[in-house]
Amino acid sequence: MALSGYFAWHAMHGDRGLIAREQRLADIAAARAELSHAEADRDAIERRVTGLRGDRVDRDQLDERARALLNMVGRDEIVVPYAPERRLY
Repeated sequence: MALSGYFAWHAMHGDRGLIAREQRLADIAAARAELSHAEADRDAIERRVTGLRGDRVDRDQLDERARALLNMVGRDEIVVPYAPERRLY
């Protein structure tokens, strides 16, 4: 009886028991969600990079990157300053 109780307790609460299995499945689901989010970010970055590389350069992306790096605006544009904690995006 004691031997059966020992194996039954470890089947539920042991390192590879049913409770630990549920926790592992929850960890796997969270890791898969994080992976899909990271893949979506990577795909967005790859789309932006392909616009700046190759035979045809996307002028809008090139203009956006140049303005961000050089910290410059056009003559006909208006700049509205705002506080750093009130970011627009």
